[in-house]
Amino acid sequence: MHILIAPNAFKNSLSAEDAALAVKQGLQMSKLKCTVTCFPIADGGDGTGSLIIKQCKGKVIKKEVHHPFGTKIMSQFGLIDNGKTAVVEMADASGLRLLNKDELNPMLASSAGTGELISFALDEGVNKIIIAMGGSATVDGGCGILAALGARFFDRADNLLQPVPQGLANLARIDISQLDERVFDCEIIVLCDVNNKLLGPDGSAAIFGPQKGAGPEEVARLEKFLVNLDDITGKQAGKRLSAMKYGGTAGGAAAGLSAFLNAKLVNGIGYFLQVTGFDAVLKKSNLLITAEGSIDMQTLQGKGPFGVAELAKKNDIPVIGLAGLIPLTENIELNKYFDILLAIGNGAEDLPEALKHTRVNLVRTARVIGDLLSMKK
Repeated sequence: MHILIAPNAFKNSLSAEDAALAVKQGLQMSKLKCTVTCFPIADGGDGTGSLIIKQCKGKVIKKEVHHPFGTKIMSQFGLIDNGKTAVVEMADASGLRLLNKDELNPMLASSAGTGELISFALDEGVNKIIIAMGGSATVDGGCGILAALGARFFDRADNLLQPVPQGLANLARIDISQLDERVFDCEIIVLCDVNNKLLGPDGSAAIFGPQKGAGPEEVARLEKFLVNLDDITGKQAGKRLSAMKYGGTAGGAAAGLSAFLNAKLVNGIGYFLQVTGFDAVLKKSNLLITAEGSIDMQTLQGKGPFGVAELAKKNDIPVIGLAGLIPLTENIELNKYFDILLAIGNGAEDLPEALKHTRVNLVRTARVIGDLLSMKK
């Protein structure tokens, strides 16, 4: 039996790579005679870019950029396809993981560092840029990225504005006359890890603002800023940010890049699996084991485990899903893609304790799976 291990990251606990190794260890400790392939996955969230670079045997280039509040940091991007394609991870320059909890402030956070990485990638002569946008600390509609590439923002009195939500409260006009022309000769693909649109109760400000440090008053101000940005973009570019599927990704940065850079917004896991050649590896396998912190109905909205499970079912390959949390009752929709769903927890634990034990629980659960499969006659 050949088993393909393709987990997503366990947020705040294990990377996708470490999760894959934990499942592999458990299977190897079991009585099952099998071979395994580890193929950690990502769906556009934090870590996607680095996994693409590794799977595609790319080259990492380090550059100094500005983090969300202007401090200079060392960041990186990757080159794949013999240097023709750049892979940029927004979290590496504009990510939540770069900040302490007491620093979070989306009213002042800028995505400019990601724009600087894009500029450095263009310096390498690439003709395609893949941007993984998950894990950002910003809700600036991509204005920071655009500013780093030459865009300027003005109020009605033609005063130049700082390209962060607080500074753009009175935005009236966006000048793209000095935008780096190289971006228009380059295909830009944005990998989105959420389906949310830009505005409303399920939009960037309401859903993701609080995760990035916004209280109720700041959420309202961010929403007002994004509504105005949507209106201005509609008039200037002929595109409504609010109408775009995936437009709420990364605080609206996905929508902003689509409107002004002609970026293509795509489902993160689907594109990840395509560019990394997952299908060819899957077809050599007899069983798929995938995993994530939680597998529930939201998983079916385009999360990593759903992406690999859907492909596996198309190839008549059985799927086992492992998670910290699974539905308490049988779920018909999930059952279409996951033959078995197992919660990895062992005993009653609160979330902080469960996160500490993720690796141990994955090893133990995988060993049990291996032992059970070994009993099959």
